[in-house]
Amino acid sequence: MNAAVEQASMDLVMFDLDGTLVATAAEIGDAVNDTLARFGMPAVGLGQVQHWIGHGTRELLIQALAWAGGTSAQVVRASRSLRLAAGEFDRHYQQRSGTRSRLYPQVLETLTALRARAVKLAVVTNKESRYTAAVLDAHGLAPLFDRVVSGDTLPTRKPDPAGILSCLAEFGTPAHRALFVGDSSIDVATARNAGVPVWAVPYGYNMGKPIAESAPDRVIADLSALLG
Repeated sequence: MNAAVEQASMDLVMFDLDGTLVATAAEIGDAVNDTLARFGMPAVGLGQVQHWIGHGTRELLIQALAWAGGTSAQVVRASRSLRLAAGEFDRHYQQRSGTRSRLYPQVLETLTALRARAVKLAVVTNKESRYTAAVLDAHGLAPLFDRVVSGDTLPTRKPDPAGILSCLAEFGTPAHRALFVGDSSIDVATARNAGVPVWAVPYGYNMGKPIAESAPDRVIADLSALLG
């Protein structure tokens, strides 16, 4: 199925979180810089944080530590101090969640309308579950979703299709009656690996590249396109 997916045929719509539903880079950056300051390291910029979003918060922290320390991500991953830094980040991000993030236009209205049509809704994100819950709660989105798959819910994470496949199985939805909506090449690859159609928004975090280059079935200006 391609861009001709009809709204009426959707029984299940799955969404990425960061960069698709919620603009989170600013508060993630604040938490990263809180952590770096604790260890006397230089701050990172918002553009860098946006570039690193996509593989989960732990990987983003590793990239930030590597940049600030002038070393490689491999060295940071093997460092004994990573656990200490991760604990520090955890504390700061829990405090920062909801402070500078915002919903993208038409997100709340579209999710509410889809639920009114009895469409099942799910989040499939690489963000760890405790942060996913904090962001969803901060913006009143949690009650709108029937299932949330975070980066630590299953043994693998995107672009592995397990998260999408678990949603299809839970709701008994065939792939051609489902849709995945994201903002990055990771999301497009995940949907392709799961055999479901994928639409993408152009405003999110795609490591600095236009999302059209990843060839989703359709690029939509905002989520209201899901309503026809």
